[in-house]
Amino acid sequence: MNLLHAVLFGIVEGVTEFLPISSTGHLILTARALGLAQTGFLKSFEIAIQLGAILAVLALYWKRLLVDREVLKRVLAAFFPTAVLGFIFYHFVKKFLLGNTAVVLWSLFVGGVLLIVFERWHQEKETAQEDISKMTYGQAMLIGVFQSIAIIPGVSRAAATIVGGLLLGFKRKTIVEFSFLLAVPTMLAATALDLVKHRTLFSSSQTGFLLTGFAAAFVVALFSVKWLLYYIKNHSFVIFGVYRILAALIFFFWLVY
Repeated sequence: MNLLHAVLFGIVEGVTEFLPISSTGHLILTARALGLAQTGFLKSFEIAIQLGAILAVLALYWKRLLVDREVLKRVLAAFFPTAVLGFIFYHFVKKFLLGNTAVVLWSLFVGGVLLIVFERWHQEKETAQEDISKMTYGQAMLIGVFQSIAIIPGVSRAAATIVGGLLLGFKRKTIVEFSFLLAVPTMLAATALDLVKHRTLFSSSQTGFLLTGFAAAFVVALFSVKWLLYYIKNHSFVIFGVYRILAALIFFFWLVY
């Protein structure tokens, strides 16, 4: 890895973290496209730079998350199932799934199909909930269960969380913002766990790459979050489903031929 690679990874992370297209999957495919082997360092790098995108959410929503206790309690309730399942399956995912191109491509393709089908079927009701602080703790934990599916690379944490919230009867803008907030404890915990377990993998030069990717992800994510909120005012997520399918097919044929 070099400095340019670190910047590119940061840009990819910042663009994809909050869109329903899987940031982890795109980071793995980016590494494959650049010809970089999925070493222990690169796997940890792909996890750690997500913190840059998460801090962009804190910069935009810190008051909502840290001052509004009712919202914070629901975010923590939703985080609980993901924390438990993530801890249980951490070693399996890190060893067998993270870095597995086949898993990513299948997840992108199937997830794209399901996203399109869901959007064609789903109709938001006028009575849909729009206040996060009125969310029940049971609803919050169910959303967390949906989010936990994203431990499979390529699934998309954002897509799983948003679809789960829409199924439970929340307005699109409400569940998208909740997905932003839920990403904060989720990715903080994932990054902290990985860095503690693998801190010896980082040399001084690699720490510089990490900080560079972190900074790039932070800046780009600020614009990505604002753009998504603007986009969903008048659009569904069908275009993202189409993109996932096309990305999976293009990358598959590129690898084959």
